[in-house]
Amino acid sequence: MPQRSNFKQQVIALIKRVPRGKVMSYGQVAAFAGSPRAARQVGGILRAQGPGSGLPWWRIVNNQGAISIKGNWEADKRLQAELLKKEGIEVSKNFTINIDKYRFSGNKP
Repeated sequence: MPQRSNFKQQVIALIKRVPRGKVMSYGQVAAFAGSPRAARQVGGILRAQGPGSGLPWWRIVNNQGAISIKGNWEADKRLQAELLKKEGIEVSKNFTINIDKYRFSGNKP
């Protein structure tokens, strides 16, 4: 795995690049940041940043298109779904989206 602080910086930079109306998976972010097996660490970085960080955290979902946030700070599944819907992303009642339709597959920075 790359140096921890370098990985964290890359993860944050990638999440900032996800445009409105698009999502990435935790694993996709980890892979783009150079450590494809570090999806859980991406979640940890998001939790550590918190909702006031300015990061569009709601645009990160699991690889099946499910909202998998545990609701450990001021955010939960309902808030994430609401924020995604405001960006035009269709979210089902069971908190899933069509990840193939909304996945951001931008080039590696």
